Amino acid sequence: PGTSPHRCGTCEGTGFVVASVGGAFSMNETCPACGGRQLVYDEACPTCHGSGRGTSARTIQAKVPAGVKDGQRIRLRGKGAPGERGGPAGDLYVSVKVTPDRVFGRKGDHLTLDVPISFAEAALGAEVKVPTLGGTPVTLRVPAGTPNGRTFRVRGKGAAKSDGTRGDLLATVEVQVPAHLSHDARTALEAYAAATADTKLRSGLFEQAEG
Repeated sequence: PGTSPHRCGTCEGTGFVVASVGGAFSMNETCPACGGRQLVYDEACPTCHGSGRGTSARTIQAKVPAGVKDGQRIRLRGKGAPGERGGPAGDLYVSVKVTPDRVFGRKGDHLTLDVPISFAEAALGAEVKVPTLGGTPVTLRVPAGTPNGRTFRVRGKGAAKSDGTRGDLLATVEVQVPAHLSHDARTALEAYAAATADTKLRSGLFEQAEG
């Protein structure tokens, strides 16, 4: 209070200084003393340091587009700090942090899903219902002899894209091995093991190791 600005003595009120960049070349730079404002205070305000601006906090609404990715920035025009000397306000950049889902994963614009199936379903084939994100379940047709880890693609059931379309759902089957067997289940599996005893699954493994 009681102070008044006066012309900057560093730039003589022009707002810029001439800096040499080597040889006969020079360029204008913003005055470091007044920050281009042309005026300075002998005793600057301790809050804004003569800029005329202070810090504050407020809550605003930001529209998050469908399909936004983790780490993506959303630009809100005119929601940043006000400009100096009555200038226009800058922009606010919101950095998005996407919380992982308990069921679905993400691979670009596609969603991923791990689907547990039994050995019988993998060997004999089955129709398995799986969930979709925010929609009705879909049915996977698992063909007979499906190996563990095979991925099925369900088109149009993935994450939303900026153009209004959707990616795909990538469902990967995982064959589950039961930790406990009932008497009937054990008897059936023992019969299956006896019926396939002549199958040499690991013969090629030894041939490759020896060769």
